[in-house]
Amino acid sequence: MNYFSIILPSLLRGTVISISLFALTLILSLPLGIPIALGENSRIPLIRWICKAYVYIFRGTPLMLQLFFFYFFFPIYLNIRWEAFPTAVFTFVLNYAAYFAEIYRGGIKSIEVGQYEAAKSLGLSKVQTFKDIVLPQMTRIVLPPVSNEVITLVKDTALASVIALADLMKVAQGIVNRDGTLYAYLIAAGIYLIFTFIATLILNNMEKRYSRYEEVM
Repeated sequence: MNYFSIILPSLLRGTVISISLFALTLILSLPLGIPIALGENSRIPLIRWICKAYVYIFRGTPLMLQLFFFYFFFPIYLNIRWEAFPTAVFTFVLNYAAYFAEIYRGGIKSIEVGQYEAAKSLGLSKVQTFKDIVLPQMTRIVLPPVSNEVITLVKDTALASVIALADLMKVAQGIVNRDGTLYAYLIAAGIYLIFTFIATLILNNMEKRYSRYEEVM
């Protein structure tokens, strides 16, 4: 019990960093995925191919490799020194925005063409059509796959430890290497499970609310 009280404060500080990375990634990547998804469906070839190339690159290469690339690319080639945390946030946002964009694109394409035609006949602009008709329906459709990505993000935050970010995983690893016991890993696993459980409850709640909305409609 005494050992637990000694290592817990360090693990909790690491947990705060992991949660911060998780929250900032969601806050920034969820909305960023929308213009990328729209760009993939754009009628302008240049925009369409840029967005498709972006999604292909970030979905087609490992997140760990992307972390290494940005952590070493900026100081070596651009002479810009980024700390581990902003580098992790930047990389995670770009990576998850690509995944969310692909999910959104599928949701947008599932909307019937007749609804766009009806909106046009009512005199709605493209912005109004997307905001008032497409976006609410798309949100309901994409919520389950987005929820899966959110749960994956909880676990992926541990990858940030590879660039020396003092997150939960890095702190636990340091304690294990120092003390020669796996106890810190067990506590870290418990924290990740609690984190995942809370995220799952929130996401399931959101899905139920949207299901009730669909029934009313």
